[in-house]
Amino acid sequence: MTAPAAEESPLVVLEGVNKWFGSVHALVDIDLEVHRGEVLVVVGPSGSGKSTLCRCINRLEPIDSGRVVLDGRPLPVEGRALARMRADVGMVFQSFNLFAHLSVLANVTLGPRRVRKVGRAEAESRAMALLERVGIADKAHRHPAELSGGQAQRAAIARALAMEPKLMLFDEPTSALDPEMIGEVLAVMLDLARDGTTMVVVTHEMGFARSAARRIAFMDGGRIVEIAPPEMFFERPATERARTFLSRILAH
Repeated sequence: MTAPAAEESPLVVLEGVNKWFGSVHALVDIDLEVHRGEVLVVVGPSGSGKSTLCRCINRLEPIDSGRVVLDGRPLPVEGRALARMRADVGMVFQSFNLFAHLSVLANVTLGPRRVRKVGRAEAESRAMALLERVGIADKAHRHPAELSGGQAQRAAIARALAMEPKLMLFDEPTSALDPEMIGEVLAVMLDLARDGTTMVVVTHEMGFARSAARRIAFMDGGRIVEIAPPEMFFERPATERARTFLSRILAH
């Protein structure tokens, strides 16, 4: 009789993570696991530590104590080892962060060519496939200033995907967009979720959280107050703080 397979180890582990900004305790004793293929959506009021949590996962923000483990290896503090591990984590920011002087195609191929040492023809072929996937292949030779906000954010998603990351981080990816552009970016993210991309998404978009998340982490005051599947979080939140948050945000 074959023994049952052991459960696959989580892709990301945070153990006792603390982060201070001066006297502000931004992250308080964070313990968290993100499993391969999981979409974890992080919600909470402004200033609750959501974006800081996201940025600490790939050490864009250094942590003050605890540790972050990616794919079984502790995240290095600095240097080339950190750069190599960062290459396995794609990040999409609020403000796109595209290089203004480069075309969309050049933005998407830059990382694979410089970091992964992919040849130009292969990098461009992959980039065009990704731009097709996010619906802006016709904008490949435009510059970021010629794009709408939704198009720029989809270009940023393609750029992150071009590195073939193990993990995608999204830090409020729709917060800088006009309402009509939000849907086109969320549609791309839903497609990634359906394809099994491991994602940590900080967002205020509750519809996306309901439909895409495997689990929702609710933060307040730098702590993960509760974490639950979406149906449980939205229908039966475990804490009064989460109930208050949901009553306010869902009323709008």
